[in-house]
Amino acid sequence: MWCVVGLGNPGRRYRLTRHNAGFLVVESLVRSVPSVWKKKTRNYEARLCRFEGSEVLLVTPLTFMNRSGTAMVDIRRRFGAVEDELLVICDDTSLPLGRLRLRKKGSAGGHKGLQSIIDELSTQSFARLRIGIGSPAPGEALDEYVLNKPRRVEKKDFSLAVDLAAEAALVSIAEGIDVAMNRFN
Repeated sequence: MWCVVGLGNPGRRYRLTRHNAGFLVVESLVRSVPSVWKKKTRNYEARLCRFEGSEVLLVTPLTFMNRSGTAMVDIRRRFGAVEDELLVICDDTSLPLGRLRLRKKGSAGGHKGLQSIIDELSTQSFARLRIGIGSPAPGEALDEYVLNKPRRVEKKDFSLAVDLAAEAALVSIAEGIDVAMNRFN
């Protein structure tokens, strides 16, 4: 079973922020792929879906970004999610706005949500899809930048990147990570 995890922060205050790009991708997937059931716990919200003959678990951790690994431990325990069918989706300030980067494995690259998952699962061997959100202006704090909504001139590109990332996730499931990497990187 595939497990697609969108990273972000729970709550209305964070809903449309740059840091919630992963949550927004999962929301997009929920709208396009029919759910069989939904489960909400203290640490995560999950929906089981069927896509192209595969079962897909769509997950949003409710533990806040920097503790995403806590939710993933629960997911692994409850659903047996394995690393070779795990795709984690997150924002990335080192990529230009709208650019995607899909990798089969790797380091956290400074992303605290990814680092939490790596620490808690004791592995870097899971796919990750990074969505470029650009970087803060000189003098602007990183946390302030990621926890704010995209500027008016960025909203269209941000929204297109979220839609493209949802498409990349579906291609990864249906055709494999290698095909998706060739198509979306």
